Parts: sequence; structure tokens; C-alpha cells
Amino acid sequence: MTSGEATEKIVIVKPAANAIRILKYLVEAGGPTRSVTISRSLGLNASTCFNILRTLVLEDVVEFDPVGKTYSVGMGLTTLVGNLLTEGQRVAAATPQMRDIAARFNITVTLWKRLGSDKIVLVKSVPSPANVRIEMAEGQRLPILMAATGRVMAPHLGWSRKELKAAFKALRWQTPLSFEDYWEQVEAAERRGWASDQGYFTKGVQTIAAPVFDRAGEVAFTVVGVMLLGQYEDSALEAIGAALRDASERLTSALT
Repeated sequence: MTSGEATEKIVIVKPAANAIRILKYLVEAGGPTRSVTISRSLGLNASTCFNILRTLVLEDVVEFDPVGKTYSVGMGLTTLVGNLLTEGQRVAAATPQMRDIAARFNITVTLWKRLGSDKIVLVKSVPSPANVRIEMAEGQRLPILMAATGRVMAPHLGWSRKELKAAFKALRWQTPLSFEDYWEQVEAAERRGWASDQGYFTKGVQTIAAPVFDRAGEVAFTVVGVMLLGQYEDSALEAIGAALRDASERLTSALT
């Protein structure tokens, strides 16, 4: 038997190889990309590229934006690599969804992480594409009950109402707010899946937050839209809240 006969012949499965090339391209692109751009960049037949992308979307490793007709890395890909990812890589995987919401509504979108029992920290900020916008510095910390994030965190802290009220009284709001009004807003947020702060934390600024639960059912992060107070009518605010709530459900796979 010759050495050539003893060596197993390697067979390249072209569709599988092309699917991996497409995934690598989307990861390196760092944002939504059209099918025609992908096919031209990789030298693939346009129809072949489209069919592979459509399959990857069905398998949840690629996401398709029907408005922009673009593709980006999906949450399913993050789930596949699981614990191999660092937190920074997980946040990076969540960023395209944040960027999409920022672009759709012309708002800044931020990601806050629960830090211990009484603090939150800003781990990612995607600025609004608008000329007039609010920018936030990553790394800043706040009390856990503060702003819109506090309203979605409050029911999940395991604190008694007395403990919550005592912690609330220690907070400093730019626009005065009673605990009773705050608690009504907490209950409303729990019913609809997102919370709003209308200039109480910072005058002239509105925030809308949705909770991101970990796999144990605890709130680990919040995804927050930041805009000027009065920038949108109530119906648009409802749409932003719903978009953040829907995104938060997908972000669980990326972040936890």
C-alpha cells in the first residue's frame, strides 16, 4: 500500500465552506450588509449566496432586516460559541441590534449591567445618528433604582417594599418624584415589559428601558433608549418601548 493510498482523501463540501466564509465576512463587516455586497466581495454566485444566507437566517445564526434588505450576525451564532466568549465579545455581538434601533428612531441606545446588589454600570453606548444627540460615557455607575432602568430592576431585587422605599429616599432626582408615583410606574413597566423616565433623573432627557434576563430569570442587563424629552409623541414612545422589549429578548442569547 502506498502512502497516498493510506492517506484519507480530504473532500471540501463547497456549500459548507461558503457558509463559513459568509459568516466570517459578516463578523468582520461589523454591521448590516446587503447580499449583493457579500456575493461580490467573496466572488460567489449571487443566487448561491442568497440561498446560503436564507438558510443561515432560518437556523438563527444570521439576522435579516426586511426594511434595509441587509444581513448581520444573529444571536444563534453567539449561542453556539457560548462560554468561549468574553463579556466584551458578548457585548460586541449585541451591538448590531442596538445600532439598528438607534438608526431606526434617531436615539442613543445604551446597555447597562447590574453590578452587585445596588449599582448599575454603563457597558455600551451607541450614539444616535442625528446631528443633535445625547452621548453617554461608558463606565459610569448609578444607583440601581435610578432612571428607567431602576423601574424595571425594582421588582426583581428581592427587596421588601419598605427596603425599596428607604433606598428610593436616598436618591436625588432633578425633577421631584414621590415613591408612590415611582411605584405606579414600576408596576406599569412590569405589565408592558418596558419602563420610562420622563425627565425625573435628568431634566430635558427621556429614557426608555427594557430588561434583559439571564438564563436563571434574573435581570442582568437593561437596554435603554435615550432621547430629548418631548422628542416623540406617546405613540412613537410606545413603538420604541416595544422595539427595546423585543430586542431584549434576543439579547439574552448574546449576553448571558
